[in-house]
Amino acid sequence: MKYLMGIDNGGTFVKAGLVDENGKLAAVAREPIQNQTPQPGFTERDMDALWEQNAKVIKSAMEKSGIRPEDVAGVSFSGHGKGLYLVGEDGAPSYPGILSTDTRAWSYVKKWKEDGTAEKVYEKTFQDILACQPVSLLAWLRDHAEGVLERTKYIFSINDYIRFCLTDVANGEYTNFSGANLVNLTTAAYDRELLAYFGLEMVYDKLPPLKFSADICGTVTEKAAQKTGLAAGTPVMAGMFDVDACGIASGIYDEDPMCMIAGTWSINEYITKAPITNGTVALNSMFCIPGYFLIEESSPTSAGNMQWFIDELLAEKKAELKAEGKSIYDFTNEAVASVEPGDSNVIFLPFLNGSNEDALARGSFIGLTDFHGRAHMLRAVYEGIVFSHLTHVKRLLANREAPEAIRLAGGAANSEVWVQIFADVLQIPIETVACDEQGIMGAAMAAGIGAGIFESYAEAAARLVHVSKKIFPRKEYAAVYEKKYQLYRKVIDALSGVWESLNDSE
Repeated sequence: MKYLMGIDNGGTFVKAGLVDENGKLAAVAREPIQNQTPQPGFTERDMDALWEQNAKVIKSAMEKSGIRPEDVAGVSFSGHGKGLYLVGEDGAPSYPGILSTDTRAWSYVKKWKEDGTAEKVYEKTFQDILACQPVSLLAWLRDHAEGVLERTKYIFSINDYIRFCLTDVANGEYTNFSGANLVNLTTAAYDRELLAYFGLEMVYDKLPPLKFSADICGTVTEKAAQKTGLAAGTPVMAGMFDVDACGIASGIYDEDPMCMIAGTWSINEYITKAPITNGTVALNSMFCIPGYFLIEESSPTSAGNMQWFIDELLAEKKAELKAEGKSIYDFTNEAVASVEPGDSNVIFLPFLNGSNEDALARGSFIGLTDFHGRAHMLRAVYEGIVFSHLTHVKRLLANREAPEAIRLAGGAANSEVWVQIFADVLQIPIETVACDEQGIMGAAMAAGIGAGIFESYAEAAARLVHVSKKIFPRKEYAAVYEKKYQLYRKVIDALSGVWESLNDSE
């Protein structure tokens, strides 16, 4: 039996897992990542510490599994998109890693929209420009961090950086770079004119050669083998954007299904043979299956907001329940279930880490009175996150028929109460898959194709992906949730123009 190593670097955790040829997880190791917020709008990571954590979880997964290093046929990656990871001539980081929740470059996005740059960019990339994309962050560094770009040799995504640490080989990868406004989607190549639109011509030679997700990009070095417990010489594949990984691990390998991921980000997606170029969706990018495009609507407005609520407002309750051998998530699910959808009009805007409405929008509770308690607030958080997903899904459905069902992955998929809210709000059946680690599984698929274990993603999905549950919408709640969603939209519209003033006051 051969095994595949999937390494998943998300917004809050780094994970490594070993998957056998039939999709069984032999072992998983994980560690929370300590993000740094040196000032409002900045979200960074110590890149050296990030590599040490990756090496640690890889080694831990190897030790837990008891698998011989020579039985690992390949290694690949799933990682957050956008953000920026820079490496200098000496192979060391030239600036802290920047996450996809960073909003420091919001004014560049505003300027490019106002001066017509965004329209010219769209003709080449079929994407909106986001504050967290490399182009925005590189422009900010050009103007605010003297010498950083000059001493940078490689511009990487998070996957590229960890792969570089494992192999000493520099490559970029299509699914991440094509969703970063760095690649001309018509030519599938870097474009000097595109970079010139952003005033970034000087970084062209710092962009690494592009590879497809299952391409071999080097092998594990002796030095990395000693740190990770992998065998030197093990093939290392390019990997993919975690949105692609979760999609492919949910069985999205043709044009029919849709997928939602409710993690740090609200990800809503399907794939097509051609990009959507009419401006109705925010992001087109190249999918991990060559020849397909990922049609994506996303924002950092999903279950990460719920984690904040738990960490900041339920920390003592969480500790109390843990001491009793109970789960805080069971507690929150019971609290939400105790309030009927029509019994509370408290609205939560899930914009703690960013927004799909305004780059400066903030998380907010609207409509609280002294009648309302913790259960009402929790229901508002669950619903607000679903409403943000619905906003994205509506944009996607402007270009296609509604699917028979939507596959849901991410933290919210573990809650039956929450999955039912998704179904009731969208009025579309929701399916969950029998895997809690879609990022690891998607990465393992790419590793398996590169290693010759699978001939295609379709074969890998057929062997590895299994639907565990299907939740049907309750028609009686359709009108209730439509009314609440319209109230959610009214609150957002009413606060338009307020956010910049709040930002100016800080």
